[in-house]
Amino acid sequence: MHTTPSNSSSSHLHAHRAGDASHHHVVEGRSPKVLGWAVVLTLIFAAIEAFAGFWSNSLALISDAGHMVTDSTALGLALLAQIIARRPPSPKHSFGFGRAEALAAFINALAMLAIVGWIVFEAARRFSSPQPVQGKTVFVVALIGLVINLAVAWVLSQDKQSVNARAALIHVIGDLLGSVAALIAGAVIYFTGWMTIDPLLSLAVSLLILKSTFGILRESYHFLMEGVPHHIDYLQVGEDLAAIDGVLSVHDLHVWEMTPGQPALIGHVEIRSLLEWPTLLQAIKAMLLKKHGIDHVTLQAELPTMADEH
Repeated sequence: MHTTPSNSSSSHLHAHRAGDASHHHVVEGRSPKVLGWAVVLTLIFAAIEAFAGFWSNSLALISDAGHMVTDSTALGLALLAQIIARRPPSPKHSFGFGRAEALAAFINALAMLAIVGWIVFEAARRFSSPQPVQGKTVFVVALIGLVINLAVAWVLSQDKQSVNARAALIHVIGDLLGSVAALIAGAVIYFTGWMTIDPLLSLAVSLLILKSTFGILRESYHFLMEGVPHHIDYLQVGEDLAAIDGVLSVHDLHVWEMTPGQPALIGHVEIRSLLEWPTLLQAIKAMLLKKHGIDHVTLQAELPTMADEH
């Protein structure tokens, strides 16, 4: 009769014994409060900016308020991902939920690309048909936005380990640069009446955002595809393993990250005698941790005759 493993059985299966790697399947040390504060502050300013936009009949402020709402959604998604990532492994998800962070980061970056595309489209339209903007109102609201975005950016910067928090930070940096641009645009429009400055600065900000966004896309995609961590030389790991006295060859070697910042390694090692394996395994683990920072190691020992059977 088929039975479903209980929570206690699942915990036992995921436990590490003495001498095992110190890796944890649960993402630790990343407080959801960081993104929680970011979401609250961003929503507050979005409401303020929307009200000011309608009050001053400023399309620029109304559009930016919509941008802030989009960012609030992205930050909320990042918050949800962090909460999910902290869940312990289960019978159906033995690796835990650490990949939720990278998935949300990837989605956030794609959303940012869509936002940049909209900004470029709107800027092109305003070049051909300039819209009247109340420079003074734009300047004052942009100044408030600058202060709030600086606060949100500072809050997010406290979480240096999470690629997802960094992806959310890109949205905030986009708003931060947007506030600076709006501040300059408001001043220029107020003193000179030159409306073209608004779409011009919007394009400049978009180019800056694109560079960071593509970086997050590459990093999160690499992680989701279980790529070798950037700081680890895969070929060198193989050479170092083969160079250990007693190891004849290495094959089926895989290196990836189970959760961000937690590299793992599995593979097959051909040795002369199984009697040497306990000593060899200890030497291998020590080398991998010292030279490559890999502490989650799973290796299968094989004799030459066993390797020939594959």
